[in-house]
Amino acid sequence: MNDARSNAPPSGRLLQVLGVAFGLAVLVGNTIGMGILRTPGEVAARVPSVPLFMAVWAVGAIYALLGALTVAELSAMRPLSGGQFPLVHYALGPYAGFVTGWTDWLSTSGSVAAVAIVFGEYVGPLIAAFVGHAAMIASSVVVLFAVLQWRGIRFGDAAQRYTSLLKALSLVTLAIVALVMSGHHIPNAAPSIASAGMPSGVALAGAVIVALQSVIYTYDGWTGPVYFAEEIQDPGRAIPRTMIGGVLLVMVMYLLLNAAFLRVIPIREMAGDPFVAASAAVRLFGPKGDTVLRLVMLVSLIATVNALQLMASRVPYAMSRAKLFPKMFQRVNAGGTPVPAHFASAALALLFIVTNTFDSVLALLAFLFVANYAMTFSTLFVLRIREPLTPRPFRVPWYPVVPGLAVAGSVAFMVASLVSDRSNSMRALALVALSWPVYRLIRWRAEKD
Repeated sequence: MNDARSNAPPSGRLLQVLGVAFGLAVLVGNTIGMGILRTPGEVAARVPSVPLFMAVWAVGAIYALLGALTVAELSAMRPLSGGQFPLVHYALGPYAGFVTGWTDWLSTSGSVAAVAIVFGEYVGPLIAAFVGHAAMIASSVVVLFAVLQWRGIRFGDAAQRYTSLLKALSLVTLAIVALVMSGHHIPNAAPSIASAGMPSGVALAGAVIVALQSVIYTYDGWTGPVYFAEEIQDPGRAIPRTMIGGVLLVMVMYLLLNAAFLRVIPIREMAGDPFVAASAAVRLFGPKGDTVLRLVMLVSLIATVNALQLMASRVPYAMSRAKLFPKMFQRVNAGGTPVPAHFASAALALLFIVTNTFDSVLALLAFLFVANYAMTFSTLFVLRIREPLTPRPFRVPWYPVVPGLAVAGSVAFMVASLVSDRSNSMRALALVALSWPVYRLIRWRAEKD
């Protein structure tokens, strides 16, 4: 199978100038968003027990760590930018790679739109003139980062490192303030078990599975560094460090924030709260709590938008090198930005914002997002068998247990998605079926060229 590097773009190339700090920043920026501030209420509603609540968050982190260990071996072995696409394409073939790539591109661009819209909604109450103009603000944010990143990867790198650092500091500060001040605001700490509503037996097992679904979605984003694999210096060492270290960092922050929320809000009151973080902020800071939380969220969302836009551009670029996207998407400017892929991704995000279709796109692709993980994890087994002698700068510990558990978790998650959202899951499968003639057309045109 052809290596994507053999089709290097005629003008410019990706620059190998990124370090471990960027890898950590893009992982944190891509992973930590709205989820951690909303999901705790959903999880508490399913498992209203403090030990079980915290255990679910720890298990979600373990699943993410299993995935990070597995993908770290693959990406360090073949450090190519483009997310999961180059890995699946090389190991499982062009069609599997095509499905992985274009669904990843759609979902990443859709996520840009969704996060930018939330940013616009949060700015409104802070600046009266912006109320009711969320779409305009969201579009402006997308265009602003598109222009910033157009100049080159060094600008995107700097923006990511500073915004992710500010995000981490803001969230950790919120957690520490909650832990320190909660004794002065909440006279009774949260009890270990809620007084009512705790399921048992089969119902408890089902509740834990549904809660884990929400938590795993909240941990999603740990693949961020893989989108820039060939742009990271010394990828054999740096990629495993950024992925493993980044997941552990996110885990610590999530557990710290949840412990802080529990100190401020009893779990029986947290259950079902659509925005636990806002409730905690109001209890800590009074009427100003909403403003404090909005400012924290704006910082968090900015880092996420920057990360997602950088990531989105690498997917069509990588697919173009593999002759699964038009050749023009291989073009890279002197600053290391794949310009056509970059602006096409920004334009797609703007289209989702203007047409208000990003929620539908993300719901439709939720099933395929997990399927992509399952395929990526499976490639480790394929390459271990097919290429046992290929140098591997990093090897998954406890093979085949670690990747096996990662695959099993993904399959279980897909089954749960089919049960809980059968309509969108079936539509996603139908979309895969319809992608075959599109794939054949693209391959036919590529062969003619």
